Amino acid sequence: MSYCHLVKPGEKVKLKDIHAGHADSVTKEEAAARVLELGKHLDESVELMYAAGMNGLLVVLQGIDTSGKDGTIRCILGHVSGQACRVSAFKVPTTEEAAHDFLWRVHGQTPGRGGMTIFNRSHYEDVLVARVHKLVRKEIWKDRYDHINSFEQLLADSGILVMKFYLHITKEEQEQRLLDREKDPDKSWKLSVGDWKERELWPDYINAYEDALEKCSTKDAPWRIVPANTKWFRDLAIMEAVTDELKPYRKVWRESLVERGVREVAELKAYRAQMKTK
Repeated sequence: MSYCHLVKPGEKVKLKDIHAGHADSVTKEEAAARVLELGKHLDESVELMYAAGMNGLLVVLQGIDTSGKDGTIRCILGHVSGQACRVSAFKVPTTEEAAHDFLWRVHGQTPGRGGMTIFNRSHYEDVLVARVHKLVRKEIWKDRYDHINSFEQLLADSGILVMKFYLHITKEEQEQRLLDREKDPDKSWKLSVGDWKERELWPDYINAYEDALEKCSTKDAPWRIVPANTKWFRDLAIMEAVTDELKPYRKVWRESLVERGVREVAELKAYRAQMKTK
């Protein structure tokens, strides 16, 4: 079963109405065992995808501060080969990046066929932070939804599987995580006054996220809302979703590799036969 809420195209989203906690039907121990099992399948799928070179995978992670983007990345990377997977993070644009259109710096970080890239934050910052902090005029960020949809459709049409996850936590959970960081010497380096200042803008961010989830969930690049208050359940939900997304492609990838193997064997036999005549 899917533990993520898949946003259908045109669906209205109210995050307060979507459960952020874990499902009662699974325990922490069961989830850990399931994640290990899913990890094996994911590693096999990513290896097949890499070898076949027919598709790529882009995983977009978005969420309020402390929602667990880094933890999610550690979970995924802990189960796949680093050969085909990389992480790209998007922070404040550099002077050069800001001189171009908002997607310029993003397109170059997308995966090619055979590759897998995880975005830690993404092009959606330009309809989130840019909107909330009024970094651009309203008429500019409003037009960006259509640009984003066209951009993601281009990726999909080029064989790139686009998976977008919004890590859904409550305001109360965020406060607890920030307070926990203050008590933990190993995590206090993550502390920032800015995190608490951003909390004051919580309603504005939620409104911005709801618009992004509604306007940019398409057939080929849908948004998935992940219950992320419980970290182990968040990991289970995402690992299951990514594994399920790749599963239908495994047969085609295997067939492609078998055909390639037949051709390679035939070429090798022809080469050896040619060498014997010399």
